[in-house]
Amino acid sequence: MADSGWPGCAKSLKGVILDMCGVLYDCGEGDGVAIAGSIEAVKRLKASNLQLRFCTNETQNARETFVAMLQRLGFDISVSEVFSPAPAAVAVLKERGLRPHLLVYDGLLPEFESVDKTNPNCVIIGDSAEKFTYQNLNEAFRVLIGLEKPVLFSLGQGRYYKESNGLNLDVGAYMKALEYACDLKAEVVGKPSPRFFQSVLNDMGLQPHEALMIGDDLVNDVGGAQNCGMKGVQVRTGKYRPSDERHSTVTAGGTVDNLAQAVDMILNQRH
Repeated sequence: MADSGWPGCAKSLKGVILDMCGVLYDCGEGDGVAIAGSIEAVKRLKASNLQLRFCTNETQNARETFVAMLQRLGFDISVSEVFSPAPAAVAVLKERGLRPHLLVYDGLLPEFESVDKTNPNCVIIGDSAEKFTYQNLNEAFRVLIGLEKPVLFSLGQGRYYKESNGLNLDVGAYMKALEYACDLKAEVVGKPSPRFFQSVLNDMGLQPHEALMIGDDLVNDVGGAQNCGMKGVQVRTGKYRPSDERHSTVTAGGTVDNLAQAVDMILNQRH
């Protein structure tokens, strides 16, 4: 019988999915900083017989922009390997004939160029950083409260993320403000949405039990993966905090110091 625990489950894996910020690099001034050992860890995974994808809730830049940034840091990565919330949201908008009011960072706007934004009948919020002003939040609120059937999409629901200057509030806090003000429930596009994780699995042609998610966020990375039937492992980098290992509702399938250690454990189990 196959070992379902960590790291024994590595023997039966066919694919690995990596979070990006906090696992590969810490964002911050300029291009940010690669986390020690992560560039080589990605190379080793790509040289193995495992499929590799990158799954991020990055919503400050279009995929082409932050993939180019990671390439400058030394990562071997292409846009086609990266799954992020904005393209998934565009697909939902077109499928449902919705026209969004966008409360997103300017760098993300190119992802929505193909979408009709006149006379909005929904709101999309992403990690807008300093654009999360009272005026901008209030404008989104007014769009929603004026609709007969308000629809709010949130590009993720993270509480906070780490930059080189420390922890910063993420989109989830502002999502909750609009939910409360408008008495509605947001539709989350991105991690931990099961639909989002399933789109990555579909691209790899794998079943959930054949894939492992490695992330720094216990709820959105590990918990989201586990809810889809995947294994989840948390790294002690990025937004990780010691209290995560005492979390009452989500338990990491394993906790490792960093991506390099996780890859060591995976590849050693497969030899």
